[in-house]
Amino acid sequence: MERNQEMRKNINKRRLSLRAGVEDTTREISRRSFLKGSAALGGSLFIWSSPGNPMKAFAQDLPGWPDRYGMLTDLTRCIGCRICEKACNKANNLPPPEISFEDKSVFEEKRRPDAKSYTVVNRYADSKTGEPIYRKVQCNHCTEPACVSACPVGALKKSPEGPVLYNEDVCIGCRYCMTACPFYIPAFEYFDAGSPAIQKCFMCYHVRILKGEVPACATECPVEAITFGKRNELLKLARDRIRREPGRYVDHIYGEHEVGGTDWLYISGVPFEELDFPGDLETTPYPELTRDFLSAVPLIGVIWPVLLGGFYLFSKRREEIAEAETKNPEKEDTQR
Repeated sequence: MERNQEMRKNINKRRLSLRAGVEDTTREISRRSFLKGSAALGGSLFIWSSPGNPMKAFAQDLPGWPDRYGMLTDLTRCIGCRICEKACNKANNLPPPEISFEDKSVFEEKRRPDAKSYTVVNRYADSKTGEPIYRKVQCNHCTEPACVSACPVGALKKSPEGPVLYNEDVCIGCRYCMTACPFYIPAFEYFDAGSPAIQKCFMCYHVRILKGEVPACATECPVEAITFGKRNELLKLARDRIRREPGRYVDHIYGEHEVGGTDWLYISGVPFEELDFPGDLETTPYPELTRDFLSAVPLIGVIWPVLLGGFYLFSKRREEIAEAETKNPEKEDTQR
């Protein structure tokens, strides 16, 4: 019980830190207010379906900013210390891990980022030498993110600085972003049933980048396996390392062209497929593959099932409250 309470406290702190400049207010949503909001949403959906609607820009171009920031991970330098995981956990006020950051037993299985861990490190074996190779996994912050294109309400956006950001106040919980991501990164948070949310790496955007600071994982890495900087400069750095030591690296910068490019780049001493990097990705940004579809399909066809689900949950909750009041009439009279 105490651990769950502490976990909720950490989650609340994290949510506050991610809402830059937005006042955190708690509102009790009555069924009437929900119906009002639904009516307004229904009107907006009708507008969306109308010809010439400017909101179809959601399905239009999402070009990356040329001067944006990015990260470069050099997998030949990573030693599997997991200090980046620890730094990320602290910077984002995430819950304490079930297995300590010093415990190497986590490498016995392959992990993926989740709502409690924005980044994880996995261990692999070099197919030629058998030596361990470590891979850091997190959101790759695509140049033209599929998750942004898939979100029907604009809860995800690509920032001018580079990181892909998330607005919990707008999210309707459809989880289309999870399906759209070619790297299977966004995680759904189930700790708070009242306000579930999508969680992933935000490149320390609110807690560090906006303050002029370097993201926590890059700051704390003891072997400088992670470098933060302008994406264009990171590409130059990666090419220079490959040129200077061709025997150390494969001639491939992962993320330079995959899915139109990502702002988190990798260089490696072994083929990326051996480290579970998706190897069958298009070089065309995923939003371009679905742009015509998103322009043609009215938003109402996407959101209406979620809206009906909301009606169902509110109706069910109302019935539960009515049943509880019937079973406890004395308590109700006392409160009055």
